[in-house]
Amino acid sequence: MIDVPLTPDLAATVRGAAELERTARGLRPHRLPAWVGRQLGDPQLLAMEAQPSGVRVALATTATAVELVVHPTRLAYRQVDRPRGAVDLVVDGAVLASQPLTGGDAVETDLATGASALLPGDPQTVAFTGLPAGEKVVELWLPHNESVELVALRADAPVRPAPDDRPVWLHHGSSISQGSNAATPAGTWPAVAARLGGADLRNLGLGGSALVDQATARVVRDAPADLISVALGINVVNLDGMRRRTFESAVHGFLDTIRDGHPDTPLVLLTPIFCGIHEDTPGPGAFDVAALAAGRAQFVAAGGSDLSNGRLTLRVVRDALAAVVGRRADDPHLHLLDGLSLYGAADADAHPLPDALHPDAATHRLIGERFAASAFGAGGPFGGVRARAAD
Repeated sequence: MIDVPLTPDLAATVRGAAELERTARGLRPHRLPAWVGRQLGDPQLLAMEAQPSGVRVALATTATAVELVVHPTRLAYRQVDRPRGAVDLVVDGAVLASQPLTGGDAVETDLATGASALLPGDPQTVAFTGLPAGEKVVELWLPHNESVELVALRADAPVRPAPDDRPVWLHHGSSISQGSNAATPAGTWPAVAARLGGADLRNLGLGGSALVDQATARVVRDAPADLISVALGINVVNLDGMRRRTFESAVHGFLDTIRDGHPDTPLVLLTPIFCGIHEDTPGPGAFDVAALAAGRAQFVAAGGSDLSNGRLTLRVVRDALAAVVGRRADDPHLHLLDGLSLYGAADADAHPLPDALHPDAATHRLIGERFAASAFGAGGPFGGVRARAAD
């Protein structure tokens, strides 16, 4: 096996990340630049942006065996078992294998008291063998739900950064976009949609943090992107963070900031998918105490029935986002996509949200397939860019 030095030059092989932080062990990918964390200082945001959803090590090589040594750090809860992350092997766009994570550290929180403790562990070697012969693009998709330090990279043949001339699709959303309850990193709905749409994904799905932050809008503004989509609403509702008047104004400002850097880029504003607990009930959202006592993570809406003073539910949010787009008729490249067309009330009967908030693995695939058909298909907002890239 040939050691591939983990130097800052490795950034050319790591796609979907904003920065690589040098640590005592190796390199930690970050999906947001460091200035965002310094400015906002929110622990939830910092934890989520360090979980590398959509980030992958992309290599051009003839190797038939590759090894990646990682040191994961996961968030754990004393009362609830959470599924571990995984590293997926994708070769020439096809998902060939997945290896669950077993090593690394855990930051365990007691949901009853809020106290946290670090449980240290060892690095883990993720090895894939029997890769197809010949020149190919090998992508190692990093976990969507655990942060990782890249400790070592080895292959049985020389590697180089993989070329990629696909259109760059930058997507921002909530934990649903980051991939909560997806089984593997290549199985999150944006990853599914990107493969079907022939796009190079940068996923800025940030669990609990799609809050119409201007800092996030500036990141989108300044990032290279041929296609942009923004999914807003669920976090604003379950945080109970805004009222309709302030929400609409914030969304206009968010879009204005993006347009400062991408005036003509196709931009999809995605309304929330169906979520029964918040369709007609405002936030805040909370853990279901009875479910926690039984060892299950489940969410409830705790905002009561008072809808006065512009309080937000998902129905109100969808109406507000439609109003925003309607008032921006001078932007021919802005498109509204109804999240209910990706996952609606009828889908909830067939594919219920296991924790009442996040889709399961099969539903991530369903949403990704539907988004790809709508956005990347003929006549869709991203279809023209995809066709030009193919030419």
